[in-house]
Amino acid sequence: MLKTFKRIITFTCLVGSTFSSAWAENAIFDFSVTPIADNVYSIVSPSFGLPTPENKGWNSNSHFVVTDKGVLLFDTGSSEIIGNEIKKAIKSVTQKPVRWVVNSHSHADHWLGNAGFSDTGAEIIASARAVTIMKEDGQGPVDAFSRMTKGATGSTHIVYPTLLLTQGEKRNFGGVDVEFIFSNDAHSPGDLLMWLPKQKILIGGDVLSSQWMPILTYHGNVPHLIDTLYSVVKLQPDIVLTGHGEATTAKSIKRDADLVAGVWKRVKEGHQDDKKPNEIILAVSDELGPKYRPLYQNFDSEIKRHVELMYKRQQ
Repeated sequence: MLKTFKRIITFTCLVGSTFSSAWAENAIFDFSVTPIADNVYSIVSPSFGLPTPENKGWNSNSHFVVTDKGVLLFDTGSSEIIGNEIKKAIKSVTQKPVRWVVNSHSHADHWLGNAGFSDTGAEIIASARAVTIMKEDGQGPVDAFSRMTKGATGSTHIVYPTLLLTQGEKRNFGGVDVEFIFSNDAHSPGDLLMWLPKQKILIGGDVLSSQWMPILTYHGNVPHLIDTLYSVVKLQPDIVLTGHGEATTAKSIKRDADLVAGVWKRVKEGHQDDKKPNEIILAVSDELGPKYRPLYQNFDSEIKRHVELMYKRQQ
């Protein structure tokens, strides 16, 4: 159980140990819907970090597309309670049922809300690798999140995806063309992005970032993250929707790719020169800080972790 709990802490996207100071302890959920395009909407969490009693487990974004035949939802949050709240928020926009749910990856704050959509008969979609990890973790994330939030996430009923995507798969959902992009385990095994070619909107879980530093994990692949980011920049998306934080543009993807590539290069060179992690951290901060510190809200708190994680990859 201890091993599982440690993985849960990591699986909560390693998005930092802090959350918005504006998030009051007794706050209630405010699942307001943000229009993105004519048929695309976001539900953006104001909290960034681990599940806590203060944020009640709501620490990730969800996005949805209203089609002619129903709603396509991307990510369902950290609990069945949150999933039900997302469903209520969607109903403030349309009375069409949620017919399709896409889980971006296996980190529990992005998919434990699946149970909220059991009564809609939704087809729940993910990659095979992500589902494998979900099943390996089993009940562990539900129990851990309940403890971390002092019971606010409740006793979620686990609902796993049943439709498994393949690399490069394309589908039409109620008249809306969608392409699925596999990141080749960039952030975590099996994570994927969703591309709406006609609207030129790119939707991702934790592969994409906006005002926060790119989210690296112990089981992600840094070179594949760099490759994926540069690859999706070529799509020239007009709008980028992320797993945490505000809507952004292709400029943020290019920024993230350049940053991660720059840190990766310096860590590799430092390791080859037998430098210690602390030496590399100081060098990276000095060399890249002036450019990137103003672009991220958490540069200083995350750059150390980025270097340490990349350093371990060299060993």
